[in-house]
Amino acid sequence: MYARVDEQPDRSPERVALVTGANRGTGRAIAAELAEAGMQVWELNRNPSGSPTEIICDLSEPAELSAAITEVLQRVDRLDALVTNAVDRYFAPVADIDMQRWNAALTVNLTSIVATVQQTLPLLRRSQGSIVLMGSHAGTRFFESGLSYCATKAALKALCEVLLLEERPYGVRTSLVSPGAIANEDGDRSPMKMSTVSVAKVVRDLVLNPSDVAVGEIELRPASLGPPVVAGLDRLQSV
Repeated sequence: MYARVDEQPDRSPERVALVTGANRGTGRAIAAELAEAGMQVWELNRNPSGSPTEIICDLSEPAELSAAITEVLQRVDRLDALVTNAVDRYFAPVADIDMQRWNAALTVNLTSIVATVQQTLPLLRRSQGSIVLMGSHAGTRFFESGLSYCATKAALKALCEVLLLEERPYGVRTSLVSPGAIANEDGDRSPMKMSTVSVAKVVRDLVLNPSDVAVGEIELRPASLGPPVVAGLDRLQSV
């Protein structure tokens, strides 16, 4: 049923990574960090990044996504890492949710991730590679108007745990990264947020971890903390 995990993985000279949503912000920084680590990095982007190894596709369109992944897999002979970073941030109160936007957000934030993992697993198994799912504090800290974002980020915890159970016998490790506030926008220098480069370095380390270590989940918080809007017992009045 399972491949032997003591089989030697593919050790061809250049390791290969696939990153979704790498045209800006955290995804761009992750792609850069993996490239600096010596990996050939392929990107699936909705908007162009200018990379010679990017495929433009809309992750909310299953057929388009599948074709893009197929194109990547036809152009590489191995895959060592998959980082799912693309996200559709749709915010609206439950009473006002537009169901077409809801469906698009769920497709990008969850269904496309499952589809991408499924389609790349054969090569990830061959290389005994890594999957990194980019989650969020929103997966455990819910907020008004955030249902589509919070629900899909919460679902990534289940996906990570199931993959850890199903794929470790094949040598594939899965990690969930759940960061807090990131300075994703150009020009954002807030000391209360993590830089995209800092988050990307954590992702790089997860990909490059020793093959006998599986980090199931890692939570990241900004090192600086501003004064709370509500503190102490009064927090209970804001739940």
